[in-house]
Amino acid sequence: MSSDVVISTRVRLARNLRDFPFPCRLSQQGREKVTEKVKSALKDSNSPIASDFSFIKMSELTPQQGVSLVEKRIVSPEFISDTEGRALLLSKDESLSIMINEEDHIRLQVIRDGLSLEEAYDTADKLDTLLDENLDYAFDKKLGYLTQCPTNLGTGMRASVMLHLPALEKSRAISRIAGNLSKLGLTIRGAYGEGSEPNGAMYQLSNQVTLGISEKAAIENLKNITNQLVAQENQARDRLAKSIEVQDNISRSLGILKSALVMTHEEALSLLSNVRFGIASGQITEVSTETVDKLMKAVEPATLTVNSNKNLSAHDRDIERAKLLRETLS
Repeated sequence: MSSDVVISTRVRLARNLRDFPFPCRLSQQGREKVTEKVKSALKDSNSPIASDFSFIKMSELTPQQGVSLVEKRIVSPEFISDTEGRALLLSKDESLSIMINEEDHIRLQVIRDGLSLEEAYDTADKLDTLLDENLDYAFDKKLGYLTQCPTNLGTGMRASVMLHLPALEKSRAISRIAGNLSKLGLTIRGAYGEGSEPNGAMYQLSNQVTLGISEKAAIENLKNITNQLVAQENQARDRLAKSIEVQDNISRSLGILKSALVMTHEEALSLLSNVRFGIASGQITEVSTETVDKLMKAVEPATLTVNSNKNLSAHDRDIERAKLLRETLS
């Protein structure tokens, strides 16, 4: 089943305003003008969705709050590296977000559970249309939407799926798969995109081509390849799940998570990945996939600190993380 492999879907649209330089060339005053225009375009619309958004000035967040947003994949690491003149519009359930003045003036994002590419794009398209009614986008008839980075020209769309691939990782098939995917206009990386390492066997599969292809075609291509990867992962899981050593590793992982007093971030993700595999194979029945997925987000260092409402040292986080895992799983 794809739900055992595909954790979430994300669709992101890059847009810029015609009458302003790209953010890298914008003055502080220019950034503030862009922020106000985008904020007003959403808040002043007649759409009921507008009231669901909160407005956040990035400069007013603590460093930990900013990093937590990165951990939850709501904003990019680059977005929190320089917070002046940057803002975020965020829905209550955090599934819809608009980064203002990142690499482009607007980075609109939709996140959905499971494999939901068409649904995520449909929501993104509606939100994009709502903004377009009140903003003048930088658009060229030949090139499409104009973006600061040429790799986003055209549709300005990046669609991705978050995959849990423990069996393909254990069988060392990821590097071979990555090479084949690049020929198809797709890339597979760590959970946080370019430059990030895969933790807990989490991988992000996304489209690379935005020029000369429609959004529908890009999404269809990504969906087809995702389904192929799901099938390969499930085949590899069927083989691995028969191994007594793998079964033992899964049982031990759950036992450690239920009893450990200190737990590092890396160990927690590795053990939770094993448990997630055990749930999918039917070996573990007392814990749900949803619980594991929530824990994978909650054990992230900054998110753990923000949720605890305390100033935690690295060692304090390891103790707090173990406590959270014990209380949730026992």
